[in-house]
Parts: sequence; structure tokens; C-alpha cells
Amino acid sequence: SSRDPHRWEPLLKHAGAIFLGAYTSESLGDYCAGPNHVLPTSGTARFSSPLGVYDFQKRSSLIEVSEAGAQVLGRVASVLAHGEGLQAHARAAEMRLK
Repeated sequence: SSRDPHRWEPLLKHAGAIFLGAYTSESLGDYCAGPNHVLPTSGTARFSSPLGVYDFQKRSSLIEVSEAGAQVLGRVASVLAHGEGLQAHARAAEMRLK
């Protein structure tokens, strides 16, 4: 029943926000609790989160591998690339192996 909201919460898999209990109005969640008011709609909660800071930032990854690291990771990358049929990716990793 709604008197025991924590019982049902584990069953909810796709929601932008979950309002638990009789005292948790949507307005309290939207304006006071902290989660963003802009939530995924039209079923997109299955693969998307509420609007957040990262939606307004451009991010880049910076990757640097040492020579020793390339000896270990290169073998792993080669196996994975070959498994995906990406021979050029595999070869790029293998060229850095001693």
C-alpha cells in the first residue's frame, strides 16, 4: 500500500524522480529537495537521467599511457580489437609492444 512506499521503490526501474510517501508532494521534490525539475519524458527515463550540470558542459577525456603501461594494456587492447574485427586498432596497440 501507499502507507509503505519503501516496499514498492525497488520495483521502480525507469523514473526521473521517485516521490515516496504521503508527505512528499511533487512540488517539494521539484523545488526543495534538490533534484532537477527537468525530468526525462516519453519513456526516455529508460536510458536518460534528469537534466544536470553535465548537460551544459563540454567534457574531454585526457589519456596518457606510459611505455610500461602500453606493454600491459597493449596486449589487452589487441585481443579486444581482434575480437571486434578491428585489425587496425589491434595493430596500433601491437606496434607499441616491445
